[in-house]
Order: sequence, then C-alpha cells, then structure tokens
Amino acid sequence: MSPTRTRLVVLFGGRSAEHEVSCTTAVSVLAAVDPARYEVVPVGITPGGRWVLADEAQRTLAESGPAALPPALEARGPDVGPCEVLAPPSGSGAGSRSPTVVFPLLHGPFGEDGTVQGLCELADVPYVGSGVLGSAACMDKGVAKRLLADAGLPVARWLSFREWDVDAAVATAVEAQLGWPVFVKPAGLGSSVGVARVADAAGLGPAMDAALSFDEWIVVEEAVPGREIECGVLGDNPPEASVPGEVRPSREFYDYEDKYLGGQAELMVPAPLPDGLTAEVQRLAVAAFGALRAEGMARVDFFYEEGGRGLLVNEVNTIPGFTPISMYPRLWEASGVPYSELVDRLVTLAVERHARRAGRVGRSRA
Repeated sequence: MSPTRTRLVVLFGGRSAEHEVSCTTAVSVLAAVDPARYEVVPVGITPGGRWVLADEAQRTLAESGPAALPPALEARGPDVGPCEVLAPPSGSGAGSRSPTVVFPLLHGPFGEDGTVQGLCELADVPYVGSGVLGSAACMDKGVAKRLLADAGLPVARWLSFREWDVDAAVATAVEAQLGWPVFVKPAGLGSSVGVARVADAAGLGPAMDAALSFDEWIVVEEAVPGREIECGVLGDNPPEASVPGEVRPSREFYDYEDKYLGGQAELMVPAPLPDGLTAEVQRLAVAAFGALRAEGMARVDFFYEEGGRGLLVNEVNTIPGFTPISMYPRLWEASGVPYSELVDRLVTLAVERHARRAGRVGRSRA
C-alpha cells in the first residue's frame, strides 16, 4: 500500500430515519473513488448507533471492483470504535499510515446536523462538507429560515412550533398567517421523511403528530404553487454555483418515493429558465450558502413562483444525495465536473480547510 494514498473513511447508515438513503448513497461514492488515490474504509453506523467495519464491502471492492457492489450497503460487520476509525497517524508510526479524511454520508440527525462534524473536530481529522455551525443551522428548517430571512433572502412564509406548544390555537394561527394548503415537516429531518401536505384544519393535527414522531420541533410552511429549482454549490473561496436543475414531481409533491424508490419525477438539467434567471438562481444559491455558514458543498432548493414573488429559497442541504439519480452530482456533471472529480475536489477542500484551521489553532496557543 502506497503511503501517499489518502485513507478515506466513508461513513454511512446512521441512526436517523434516512438510514436506507445513506446506505444507497454510499455505494455510489465507493464506486467512484480511485483506488490508486484512496485507501477506502467503509464504516457503517447501525440504526442503534454501533459503528461497524463494512469489511464485506471492502473485500468486494478489492476483489471484484465497484461493479460488484450491491445497490445498497448494509451497516453490518465487526464493531469498530470511533476513536480507532478517526485516529490520526501516531508519532511512532507516522510514515506507516496514510492521512485520514472522513466523508460523512449520514443524512439527517446524528450525521448531517453537526454531531459527527463535532466528533471529527475533536479528533482533529479533516472531513468533507460543512462544519459544526453550518451543518446544525442548515439541518433545522426553522433556524435556517430565520437566518435566511435575516440576511434579506426571499423565503416562503412559515411558522415553527415545539411539541408542547402545539394546541388547538395552532390551527387558527396557521389559517390566519399561512392559509391552506400548508406543508408540515419535522424541523430536523430531510429526504421528505415525515412531510405531509395538509388541505384544511381537519388534517393539521394528524400531520403534526406524524412530524412530531421524528422531531420535537416542526415547521409549517405555506404551499407555494411554483416550480422546484435546485442548484449545487461547491467550494469555499469563492464558492461556485452549478447550472440549475428543475424537479417536476410525478406525485402531489416531491416526496420520499419520488426521490428514492424509482418514482417518475422528471429531473431537468439544465432547468429551462427565462433569460437572466439562471444567473439569479446561482447568485441566490451562493448567498444562501454563505448566510447559513455552509462549506464545501450544498444543494440549495428554491421555489420559482412565476408571475408572483419569483425565486424563494426553500432549503440548503449540506449532505445532498449522491445516488445515481440524485440531483447534486447531475448538476455538477452538467457543469463540467464529473462524479469522480467531484469526490476528489470535496476531499481536497476538506484537507485545505483542516490545514487553515490548524494554523489558527497553533497561533492561538503560542
């Protein structure tokens, strides 16, 4: 094994309701990495929180190549401690172990919300994507909308509630401030898990109960009758925006089935937008990326209300899907960055950020 290869720890699975999505995403990343550049270490986190070495995936990669990987990995194998996975090269064997970079593919809580990022910071290991603050801010839909609005960016109307604030008065507030229909969402979850479209007051209670089964905070948003536009952001200084894409759902809205279970949603890359609007999508995507302190990568989702308010920022996703049908890699492919190069650039960004911050920490201790 060449000591110059980067030891790339691909973290997948996780404790959230998006566990299966993460396992599918991991396959695509493992298939794309160059074994001449990376020593790939797939590490699964079970729904119960155990860290396991996915040695079966490692053997398959080594013996048969990425084409032999199953459609989704399973977070199973011998237990491995987080400290062992994240341990940097020791002084006694500095030349014997490759530098480590973590690629977290953990969608939702306990992975995309700053928790794993904080663990990597404590372990002094570079990792792909946003830091602790940006990850946490983007993960919480209510917090994100407040920060976006405070930065002067256009957002749809919304209300947020904690579980013990949900009472009979909520329906009155929703009707008065948002009108019907609305979308009810867990504040800290993605992939449309727990999301429901509510047409009237009668449906609000059950939808909120369902969302509260995933999170103690929920967000209720106005239903925007607009097109769904997405834009990828990559880099730090300066961040770059991809060409925009458009999602045309096959169902009432772009739900979990349409995203991951072979739905018939139409993904259009690039999006057919009027003259000048592409540049505005890209400008707003980079502005939202900065307002929420995102780093490295994100997918920024918009509503486009034609004949009305125009573009509205909906969400900023710091660990966007990397499955073969996911929009983020498609957007960058159309922008001239193929999948394998995208992974390389993300790893390079992680190493560069770690080096920048290590220098500052060193000076503060001097």
